[in-house]
Amino acid sequence: MKLKTILMAGAMSIAATGAWADCAFENEVPLKSLSAGFEAWKAVTDAMAECGNFSASLDQEFREKQPEAFAADPALYQIGGVSNATLVPLLNAGTIRPLDDLVEKYGQDLLPNQLIKVDGKTMAIAMMVNAQHLMYRDDVLAELGIEEPKTYDDVLAAAAKIKEAGVMDYPIGGTFKTGWNLGQEFVNMYLGEGGSFFGDGNVPTINNEQGVAALETLKAMTDYMDPEYLVSDSTYVQQQFQQGKIAMANLWASRAAAMNDEAESQVVGKVTMAAAPMGSAVPATTIWWDGIVLASNMSDEEADAAFRVALEGMDGEMVSANNDVAVWLSPAYSAGALAAGAAASAEAGAKAYPASGPMGIMHTALGNGLADYLTGAKDAQTTLADIEADYITAAKEAGLISN
Repeated sequence: MKLKTILMAGAMSIAATGAWADCAFENEVPLKSLSAGFEAWKAVTDAMAECGNFSASLDQEFREKQPEAFAADPALYQIGGVSNATLVPLLNAGTIRPLDDLVEKYGQDLLPNQLIKVDGKTMAIAMMVNAQHLMYRDDVLAELGIEEPKTYDDVLAAAAKIKEAGVMDYPIGGTFKTGWNLGQEFVNMYLGEGGSFFGDGNVPTINNEQGVAALETLKAMTDYMDPEYLVSDSTYVQQQFQQGKIAMANLWASRAAAMNDEAESQVVGKVTMAAAPMGSAVPATTIWWDGIVLASNMSDEEADAAFRVALEGMDGEMVSANNDVAVWLSPAYSAGALAAGAAASAEAGAKAYPASGPMGIMHTALGNGLADYLTGAKDAQTTLADIEADYITAAKEAGLISN
C-alpha cells in the first residue's frame, strides 16, 4: 500500500508534527470549534481540549452552520473544520484569515505542501485525507462464492445473488440522503464515467451520456437498498453495517474504524476495505482532505492561541493514539488494513474533488434535483436539464455566468 499515492492524488503531503505529552502549553484564551462529527474530528478536538479553555461542536450539519457562524462579529467559533469543498464558501465570504504569519511563528514542523494555499496565501492546514470506497462483508461474499467487486456491474450482480440467497433484504447501503450526500454520489459516479462539469464560462455540461450513465447506476443500486435511502447519510450506512443489515457500500474511509468498534459493531473483523468500484474511466469516488481554518472576526490574541491549540490537536501523540481512525497526514501514522480502500482508489486514478465556486452551486443543484429521477418523477434527460437550469440561475445570481 502506498500512502504517498493518496497524498499526491489529493494534492497533499505528509505533515511533520511533534509528538508531545498532553498539551505543550496551558491555553488561557477561551476557544470554540465547529467541525464535522466523525471519529477523526473527535480525536483531534479531544487533543485540543487537553490545552484547556476549549470546547468543540461536532455536528454533521456543520457545512450549513459554518458560514453564518463565521460571518458573525465576533465569530461564534474561532476554529473551523473544513474540507476541499466546505472551505470554498468561507473563502468567498472572506470570513477566514490567512495563516502565513502563524505558520512562520509556530509551524516550523509543517511541510510546505501541507499548507493549503489560495492566491499565494495559506488559508488552511490539512490533517488527513478521506475518500469514499467499497466496504464489503467478506464473510458473506465468501460464503456465496462471490469475488471482490471491481465495478458497479459486479456490485449489482453480487447484490442480486445475496438477495436471492435470502441472506439480506437490502444488500447495498449508500449515502443517498437528499441534499449534499446525494449530490456527492452523482459527483463520484459522473467523474468515474470521465465526465466534466463545466465548459467555457462556467456553463454546465452534465446533460450527456456520462450523466445519464451515472443516474442509471444510482437508480439500479436503489433496487437493493433500504426504501428509506433518501434519508440515508454516512451515520445511517455505518450503523447498517454495524448491525449486519447490509453487505456492501461505498462509504467514507473515516468510517472504517467504526466497523471494528467492539462496543457498537456486530461485524468486527468481517468488513474488508477495497477500491471504489470502477466507472468506465476511473474509480467512482473523489479524494478529499480535511483540516482547520481560523475565523477572521476574532482578535490576534485569539488567533494565536487557536493556531497553537489546533496544532496540538494534530500532533504525533494524537495520531499514534488514534492511528486507525483516519488516513492521517503525519509521520506518526502507520497505514494499515483500514486505509487499504482509500489507497487502492487513489492508486487506480481517483480524482480529487473539484472544489470551486461554480462546483459548490452545482453540488447544491444536484443534491436538490436528483431525487426526482430516483423516485420516477422525471426521466434522466429532464432531470439533468432541470439541474443545469437551476445551476445557471444560481450561477448568474452569483456573477459566475454572464447574462
